[in-house]
Amino acid sequence: MNLITSDWVSGPKRPQSKLPKRLVYSDFKEEYGDMVFMLNRIMGCPQGAMFKTWMFCFVEEVSLGLKMINWAKLISDNLDIELRELERTRTFYLSSYVLYALARHLRYKGLIYKGEVRRKFGEQVSCFFAIMTALQFHLLFYCTRPLPNIFSLAIVIMAYAFWINGQQFATLNCLVFATIVFRCDTVLLLGPIGLQLLLTRQITLWGAIRCCAVTSLLSIGFTVFVDSIMWKRFLWPEMEVLWFNSVLNRSSEWGVFPVHWYFTSALPRSLLVAFPLCFVGIIFERRMQQYVLPILAFIVLYSKLPHKELRFIISAIPMLNLSAAVAATRIWNNRRKSFWKWAYIAMIGSLLASLGFSITMSVASYANYPAGYALNALHNKDLHPNTSYTRVVHIDTYAAMNGISRFCEKEFPWRYSKEEDLSFEEIIGRNFTYLITEHQRIPSFQCLLAISGFSRPTIQLSFPPVVLITQPKVFVHGNIHSKVVKEMQWLGCPSQRRL
Repeated sequence: MNLITSDWVSGPKRPQSKLPKRLVYSDFKEEYGDMVFMLNRIMGCPQGAMFKTWMFCFVEEVSLGLKMINWAKLISDNLDIELRELERTRTFYLSSYVLYALARHLRYKGLIYKGEVRRKFGEQVSCFFAIMTALQFHLLFYCTRPLPNIFSLAIVIMAYAFWINGQQFATLNCLVFATIVFRCDTVLLLGPIGLQLLLTRQITLWGAIRCCAVTSLLSIGFTVFVDSIMWKRFLWPEMEVLWFNSVLNRSSEWGVFPVHWYFTSALPRSLLVAFPLCFVGIIFERRMQQYVLPILAFIVLYSKLPHKELRFIISAIPMLNLSAAVAATRIWNNRRKSFWKWAYIAMIGSLLASLGFSITMSVASYANYPAGYALNALHNKDLHPNTSYTRVVHIDTYAAMNGISRFCEKEFPWRYSKEEDLSFEEIIGRNFTYLITEHQRIPSFQCLLAISGFSRPTIQLSFPPVVLITQPKVFVHGNIHSKVVKEMQWLGCPSQRRL
């Protein structure tokens, strides 16, 4: 069974890596072959910043669906279909199904959590919780992203359900497993929740140590066993992530934000109307204090890390939505009273504004991946029948973060490079055929195409009231010395002042 890899240009072309022979037995190959093929592309190969765990292969919905697709593939192998076309089609449907299966998996966990909310806080709170969640674009968007944070989110949601149900040790077990296997920074959530349970005497210190120790040993053994086999070296992925982010503090290489960024930017954009309501819920419902304060402590602790992304604290959103739902229920039940009437009108207006914002962001998201469109346009344009010339495409860091993935790549004569921090002199010396970059002008290269991406929204008096402004974000360059580039007609790039 092969682990499909890309052709990287930083040296001789490497053969496809293979699993150790002792693991290539028929049952594993038939049932998990496509899963390994597809998930290797999604999560990336060791050239990335960090190794990722393979433990998500055992998510029931994903594995079952991929087995079914694999059986369909075995049947289609008997048909007269060109091998490359079949491989491309199979990759597309595999990736699409896994994203669907991940969303379905999170939906199932969310329904369990919603059921516990209904049991403890009532039907109205449960309904408002569903409304708050449905209006949040960023949460729904991330629920289809195969990231370690999202697999950890599924387990954290189960931990919240156990927490509300009063099953404290099950809560700790879930958080420990999520920390060790999927996302090490969940320990910042485990700490405040565990401390809250200790201070309220819901658990004892010895009981917590005994419970967490057993779960920790089993989780470490499981992830080290699986990932060491899959990556073919002794490995505990999340320990390396912890060392990289916390000890070496190298995550700041991907950008730095101020300490208040989560509270002043990330949470307001992601929670929308639920952001102010979640704080109101703490005041109206004292029971929410024991649940929300540890979550706020988790966000404060995470704010100390210079590099910040919304996905790092996305596990806090379900509990903050619950607090917001409690506040919304109180406002709804008192809407006929004089003071509460204005709060009710403000809440309805905020809900409608949140709906409009989410619709706008959904439309804008289509223009948020200009690099993916750029690579697709390049593939469609360069249909030269002469395949004796290898097309070597260099993809810079900005392009790699804005729409280009392994699913966009094609076979020979295309090859791809994603080396980071190359100077213009190094790029010229590598003899690349094409460049996909954020720079409009590069020496010895001609700008061939410009792809626009989302820039900002603007408000106008006519319909529609909100218009999305786009501007050139990604540029495709061709080597002026390449025969392939010279023989084709290109659109060129718009004139733009050099910054």
